[in-house]
This record gives sequence, structure tokens and C-alpha cells, in this order.
Amino acid sequence: MVLADLGARVIKIERVGTGDDTRAWGPFVDDESAYFMCFNRGKESIALDFKSPRDRELLERLLDKSDVLVENFRPGVMDRLGYGAEQLQGRIHISSMLLFRASATPARSRICRAMTWSCRQWRRHEPDRLA
Repeated sequence: MVLADLGARVIKIERVGTGDDTRAWGPFVDDESAYFMCFNRGKESIALDFKSPRDRELLERLLDKSDVLVENFRPGVMDRLGYGAEQLQGRIHISSMLLFRASATPARSRICRAMTWSCRQWRRHEPDRLA
């Protein structure tokens, strides 16, 4: 959202069939989720299935024209799909979406620890990009 606000072209890839879950969250304005519109303003959307050869071809074409890929999967998913840091090294900058929120709940603490671990793993694989 911030990158789009600053003038970048941001293309959000959503699930085929359902799209982003927040599209179904109310309140609605003209049959569109106000929540979704608020947090996705300035973004374009496309629905792709990373397991489909046709959709992978479209993703490859997007990657060829992109500077940054921000992903929001569990650790290891992008590697299994063939789009992890090692597979795309030198081709595009990859950033895991890290959302940290201070909270006393055990579940959120585990999530933050897992995200921190994921970030450290990324740093080990790409130390030159942090310099």
C-alpha cells in the first residue's frame, strides 16, 4: 500500500476462485468491502494458481518486469513452488512480508518468533543484499 502511495506499480497476486479473504469482510460500499479497499488502495490484483503451467508462465512474465517480490507464505512454501530466494537470486529482490505486533498472547508471540526466525534465515542466504 505504501509503495503504491509512493508511485510504484503494485500487483497483488490472489487465490484463484476466492481471491483475498478480506474481500468478504464488511462493511460494504457499493458491494465492495471497505476494509479490502482501504488496505489495498492503489494496488492492481490478479488471480494466479502457482501450480498451473499457464499461470506460472504469467508469473514468470511478471517477474521478468519486476524489481521486488514480496511474499507472505509460510517459510519454505516459495522454495517448494520454485520461487524461493535461491531460485530467484540475482533475478529479483525477494522480501518476506513481516508483520510484527506487540502482544501478550502466546499465539501471537509464537507467530512473531517464527517470523523473526524466517527473517534470520533470509539474511543468511542473502547477506550481500543487506549491505
